[in-house]
Amino acid sequence: MKEDDLLKKWLNNDLTDAEKKAFSERDDYAINQNIIEKAEHFKASNFSKANDFETFKNAYQNRTPVKRLNWIKPLMRMAGVFLIGFGLYFTIFNSDLTETQTLASEQETISLPDLSEVTLNAASKITYDESTWNSKRSLNLDGEAYFKVAKGKTFDVITDNGIVTVVGTEFNVKSRLNYFEVKCYEGIVKVTSDTIVRQLVAGETYRVLNKTFTEDKITDLQPKWTNNRSAFKAIPFKTVIEELERQYNVEVTFKGVDSSRLFTGHFVNDNLENALISITKPMNLSFEISLPNQVLIHGKTN
Repeated sequence: MKEDDLLKKWLNNDLTDAEKKAFSERDDYAINQNIIEKAEHFKASNFSKANDFETFKNAYQNRTPVKRLNWIKPLMRMAGVFLIGFGLYFTIFNSDLTETQTLASEQETISLPDLSEVTLNAASKITYDESTWNSKRSLNLDGEAYFKVAKGKTFDVITDNGIVTVVGTEFNVKSRLNYFEVKCYEGIVKVTSDTIVRQLVAGETYRVLNKTFTEDKITDLQPKWTNNRSAFKAIPFKTVIEELERQYNVEVTFKGVDSSRLFTGHFVNDNLENALISITKPMNLSFEISLPNQVLIHGKTN
């Protein structure tokens, strides 16, 4: 008889006298007997149901090993999530990032924390951190702006095309696609664009247009665009039209026009028809306004 069958019959109290004698001589008899005696002191739960030996055996053999919990890795993950969350909280709630943006055909004057003034031209944007302004006067510019800087610590205007550094002065910065220009109206400014570094005094200009650097002189006391006039000196006609589109929120198309020709002159920012006359007549061109925001400029036919 198999040992498991003998154990089963013993548990069910079905052993014959001979089987009892054989079972009592087994090496594990004392252990089995001890288990039975101790089990008599336990009372089964009302919700428990005793399993037979085969069920018990199968359950024991097919039991799922208990895995030891590795608490270090989950703890490290939790710590990482906490640190990331804390960093995001600190960045979002402890940053006083201020942004001012103008739309097409719009201008706006902003007073900075040190009472410096910035006048934004159409379709332009400045961004600065107000919480660090007292220790670091620095802002980012995308577009064109006229600055009246209060005296104090170094004042930086950062653009994609270059950096302008001053202490206290008046100057204009224009940073558009392939066009970077600085005009100094008062004091001294330092301009850095790529490897070209210059220090400008009142009446001097710095320009990088289509990767070509030039310097010039001015006699104006402030930018003409602050008085509703956009002025140009030897600027490609295409660049002039881009400024017209910003000032009037229009879309201009060409027909039979060499847009690389250079233009010197100005146009007003408060009357589209007059502005178009000012820039087309000197170039021997004509224009049509088909819709409120659609303009066609074409060469005159003989």
